[in-house]
Order: sequence, then C-alpha cells, then structure tokens
Amino acid sequence: MKEAMFYQSGKGSEVICGLCCHRCHIKEGRRGLCGVRENRAGILYTLVYGQVVAENIDPIEKKPLFHFLPGSRSYSISTVGCNFHCLHCQNYDISQYPHLHTGETAGVEKTPESVVEAALQADCASISYTYVEPTIFYEFAHACSELAHEQQLKNVFVSNGYMTPEVTHHLAPLLDGINVDIKAFTDDFYKKVCKARLQPVLDTVRLMHKLGVWVEVTTLIIPGLNDSSEELHDIAGFIKSVDPGIPWHVTAFYPTYKLTDRDPTPVESLRRARDIGLAEGLRFVYEGNIPGEGGENTYCPSCRAELITRFGFSIRQNRINDGCCSKCGEKIEGVWGQQADRMHNV
Repeated sequence: MKEAMFYQSGKGSEVICGLCCHRCHIKEGRRGLCGVRENRAGILYTLVYGQVVAENIDPIEKKPLFHFLPGSRSYSISTVGCNFHCLHCQNYDISQYPHLHTGETAGVEKTPESVVEAALQADCASISYTYVEPTIFYEFAHACSELAHEQQLKNVFVSNGYMTPEVTHHLAPLLDGINVDIKAFTDDFYKKVCKARLQPVLDTVRLMHKLGVWVEVTTLIIPGLNDSSEELHDIAGFIKSVDPGIPWHVTAFYPTYKLTDRDPTPVESLRRARDIGLAEGLRFVYEGNIPGEGGENTYCPSCRAELITRFGFSIRQNRINDGCCSKCGEKIEGVWGQQADRMHNV
C-alpha cells in the first residue's frame, strides 16, 4: 500500500481522485470505481503498487503498435483493476478482479528495479503497461518508467485514454508510445458498454499527440453496436483532424464476458472500415485479429509499395529504410530506430 498521486481533500474526510476523468469523490473507507484506490482517514492509497498479476514478453505488434520499433519485444506488466467496466473485456478476470472477489486484490510483489532488470534480461526494447487500464497503477508505472528511461528502454501505454489532462502532462515526458482505444464515437455506447464518456478519450488522443508521444488508435468493431459506416467515418475523421499519419487499427470482436449476444466481426466489416479510413484520408489503416487477410501490412501512401509484411504478430519483411519508403523515399510516420539486434522476425 502506497499513498496515491493526484488527489485532493474534499468535504470532511472525503477525497477527490484526479487520476482519471471519473474524478471519483471517495468517502472514508471506500474506493474509487477502479476498485484499487482507497480512502483511509482522508489519505488516498493505491492498493496495487508493485502487485504484478500479469507479466509477459510480447511482440510490440500485439499492443498493437505497428509503427513503433517493429519486430521488437516489449516487457508487458499489469496489476488488477480498471476504471472502465466494459461488457466485452477480454481480460475481465484481472480488470474486474476486485469487483469479482469482494474487494480483494492479487499479484506478486515486484519492485521497479526488478521489472526493468527483467526487461533487460529478456532483451526487450520497451516496457508496456497493459492488459488493464495502466492509469490505475500509475504510481508503479511511473516509477518503472523513470528507471526504464535511465536504461534506454522505451515506455508504452495500452490505454482507454481516460486519464486526466494533468496526468497526461505528467506522464508524457516518460512515455514514448501509446495505443488508445476509441471504442465508439457516441456517448451512448460509452455509457452503456463501458460506463464512461467519449470526450475525455478524444481529448487524450489530441493531447498525447500534441505533447510528442507516438500515438496509434484501435477500434474493436462490434456488430450492431459501433459498426455503422457513419460512425466509422466519424472516428476516421477525428483521427485525421489530429494527424492523418496516426495508424488506425480496426479489429475483430469475438463474444466474451457479458457481451455474448453478438456474432464475431465478419472480415467484410473490417475491410469496409479500412476502406472508410483510407477514403477519409488516413495514411495507415490496419485490420486486426484476423491474420493472413493482407490488411495487416504496411503500404507506402505514395507509391503503394508493400513495406512491412506481417502475419499475425510477426514480421516477415521490413522494407522501411531510415523511416522512409525504400522504393520512392516517402517519409513513413513512426518510431523506427535501429533494432536489428532485437528483432524476432520469422
């Protein structure tokens, strides 16, 4: 247990958490919506500092980040808890753990030093804070991020984008890449499916980009809920308004958790979403969760040469040279770096 960051005193012994845009007013002895920040005698504590429940070595493509050190490994960690309650969460067993276990938390105790050392020993190029919303274990993620940069490791968030602007400003100097879910483009979806709101997510995408963090966006296409052409045009139009070079991942839904009354996403829906994104003016749109369909490759926006050939999370060929198309010289937006010693291509 560690005193939390980003909170202030409210009325009496109440505290107001400023970590995410719920800005929970938490009474004495109670917790925020995330289930892992508790008010004890007017002091807000994080209950999951260093309590790592998931720890894996992942290809960076799994985040998904396609324009961020492609072919590199990322050391991925998570605690329990989340500030969203998505009906279709694929990691609900850890994201909703406190709610499913009468307030209990779980995890193996780790220090920032042990996480960074493990990432280095595994020959990873980055540490990813992922699997649940990493903002809810911000104190630990921030401590790891500081040490990671000292060791020349990059830091990545896989996020729902619901952190407050003050947290974004605090995090950005240590954050190298982020994938933000834009789950839909209506408040109705966010309220019913995620128990949240849309606008803070859009604000985070815009602010992260403004502060110089590499941003990619993911939308899970759910039949009948967020797959209308109008809504897809709206999402693509928003991304373009921030930067047409931001990659957009449109990925396939599979029934899970409390959303089992929907069919899996047809390939045709992903193809339509990708076509809409490209027609809207985005330079890079990728189809996800359906390997081998060709929509996961990177093409030069100028000459259409196939630059990165992917299959699932592996790279079969990379023809980007110094951040440019090897055929016509067009600049390809991304964080490329020199990662030849850390590639796991097939």
